Amino acid sequence: MELKLENEKPIYQQLAEWISDNIISGQLKEGEQVPSTTEISVTYKVNPATALKGVNMLVDKGVIYKKRGLGMFVAEGAVEKLRRERMSEFFDNYVRVMLDEAEKLGISGEELIEMIGRGTEK
Repeated sequence: MELKLENEKPIYQQLAEWISDNIISGQLKEGEQVPSTTEISVTYKVNPATALKGVNMLVDKGVIYKKRGLGMFVAEGAVEKLRRERMSEFFDNYVRVMLDEAEKLGISGEELIEMIGRGTEK
């Protein structure tokens, strides 16, 4: 579970995405403990308040929850919740943009499917 911070997004957002990525990939399983904000802040040299803000984003979404005195844990159903959210974002940020551009260029649905098929061949 390695985090590589970039400059383009706020650090707390990157931390939330990093934890989400680990949940979706199965590195953090539902019911497992999430690294503490102290552990995150020390390991990645970020302000503890920044780490807490990133974790709280996921608490607010119902992806992780706090067990008093024990720490934060991945909630049941977190993987599916994150997948649905990411799929919706993917559609809005990529598919819709692609479809709009295809329409401007006069690319038919069949041509678009063929182009996607070419892109998935390896």
